[in-house]
Amino acid sequence: MRQLTSVDAQFLAMETPRTYGHVAGLAVYDPSTAPNGELTVGDLCRLVSERIHLLPPFRWRLAPVPLDIDLPYWIEDPDFDLDFHIRESAVPPPATREQVARTVARIVSRPLDRAHPLWELYLLHGLPDGRVGVISKVHHAAVDGLSGAEILSVLLDLAPEGREVPPSSPDRPDAAPSQLGMLARGVAGIPRQPLRALGGLPRTLAHLPAVPGVGAVPGTHRLGRLAGEVSRRLPVPGDGGMLEPIAARAPRTRFNARISPHRRFAYGTLSLDRIKTIKNALGITVNDVVVALCATALREWLLEVGELPEEPLVAMVPLSVRTREQRGTFGNRISMMFVPIPTDAADPRERLDRAHEVLRAAKERFSAVPADLLQDVTRFVPPAVLARASRLTAQLGGIQRLRPLNLVISNVPGSRVPLYLAGARMEAHFPVSVITDGVGLNITCMSYRDGVDVGIVADAEQLDDAWPLMDGLERALDELHDAVADLDPGRRSIQG
Repeated sequence: MRQLTSVDAQFLAMETPRTYGHVAGLAVYDPSTAPNGELTVGDLCRLVSERIHLLPPFRWRLAPVPLDIDLPYWIEDPDFDLDFHIRESAVPPPATREQVARTVARIVSRPLDRAHPLWELYLLHGLPDGRVGVISKVHHAAVDGLSGAEILSVLLDLAPEGREVPPSSPDRPDAAPSQLGMLARGVAGIPRQPLRALGGLPRTLAHLPAVPGVGAVPGTHRLGRLAGEVSRRLPVPGDGGMLEPIAARAPRTRFNARISPHRRFAYGTLSLDRIKTIKNALGITVNDVVVALCATALREWLLEVGELPEEPLVAMVPLSVRTREQRGTFGNRISMMFVPIPTDAADPRERLDRAHEVLRAAKERFSAVPADLLQDVTRFVPPAVLARASRLTAQLGGIQRLRPLNLVISNVPGSRVPLYLAGARMEAHFPVSVITDGVGLNITCMSYRDGVDVGIVADAEQLDDAWPLMDGLERALDELHDAVADLDPGRRSIQG
């Protein structure tokens, strides 16, 4: 048995009929490279069956503690049924990208069944040009971005012929624990709960203004300064000192309200070579360029609908804090930065400069925050009230007066070489991420081979059509590429 951390459990607790807690993706494959020139659901079942012993989260089932007196546990599902998790679907004709996106949005919007391990794979037929898709859904309580990539690395190969995998153990999982046994385990864990909370108390108070969204609460900064003074007088090992508080409230946009159960999805691929041309011309990073692209596309769209705020939009940028030693342990090891992105800058070069500067400053602040700060904060919430507290926190995000951010922007590095699933070559992998109350727009990018695959998820009532943003990203790349085209190859206009 493995107990969920408070952060893991929060991804379970945040779920409502309108908000789901799983992350997903649409991978597009060329079946002509597979042994029989096709990718079938039988091929997918056979591959997962051969490798499932290398994928512990695929066998984990939730075992809640009665009365929620302690955090739930993962157990190996003694009644595991692979056929329940691997399914088939098809895109209704005509097989346009819009029809594909609607099909993906419909499948991803269905919640995962908590009576089974929290994942599903859908083999999607009917894509354009004879391609097939695989939609993956895995609950965020079991994986974060990096551990999700580790799951992909187990399923995918570097050659169509596949590879040898180590044999599985013949051991069968134990029977599921009884409710009485889980209650006894929960009661035994009660004395440890105050100790868990006290362990992170000094660091949490000292860095309270850096906790996402907390800066909007009156009095937080004063409490943080007081705690920082205490921390300086009574040093805490590993404490980085008090941070300068960041802006607590983002400007008003249409995608910062209560979300509906329905989603809009759009996807596309940007040229990684062109992004790197911009990066190299200015001496900045790929992530800087991605943020500038998002700011440009958002600025163009908001101008077109007459809703561009004078202040820059604020994006949350998730970051992995997983150490090398923690790889392969799954669960969540994440933190996040709040970044004002340059949607208020009319000049494309200025947007690139500003994106670089704000990200550099945010990383410096982030490096001064303890890596486990998010974990420390959630330890203070008793397990019995975690679900209500998590849902209340999400709902507060939809209150305009407490608006800490506008959207999420995430950029995940991926493989530069072709990958294969049961012999079929992966052409692209488009992320399908999560939105919540108050944050009804998510732009997630994943690099693969020579492209950056983009997935845009929006609430259907706040953004009726997500494709203008995807088209805007493509135009933004042209605009920013043209803005640096006249630079000398060796020139570096931005330092850092």
